[in-house]
Amino acid sequence: MTATKVATVDELAVDQAKRVVVDGVAIALVKDATGTVHALGDTCTHGDISLSEGFVEDETIECWAHGSKFSLASGKPLTLPAYEPVPVFRVTVTDGDVYLDPSDTVAS
Repeated sequence: MTATKVATVDELAVDQAKRVVVDGVAIALVKDATGTVHALGDTCTHGDISLSEGFVEDETIECWAHGSKFSLASGKPLTLPAYEPVPVFRVTVTDGDVYLDPSDTVAS
């Protein structure tokens, strides 16, 4: 597949998630405090809950329903009840535009 423009860096608020859907895949986009843009699978692996509705803090995103925290960098769960990671997608930023391909995941 080809990378698709999903947002601009300026559209993303620091430490807040934005939900985008690319080729039927729901993705949570997050710009952290350093300005790095992360893209993770938007569905908590503990339940069918949108992570983009959760809380971003200290390089993690937390599911609002049950409190599982996931690493923005690796997608690994850092707290229970989730024990399976969420996918992390490779992000490219070109001239302020954010691109990703949902078939291009980062190995954790």
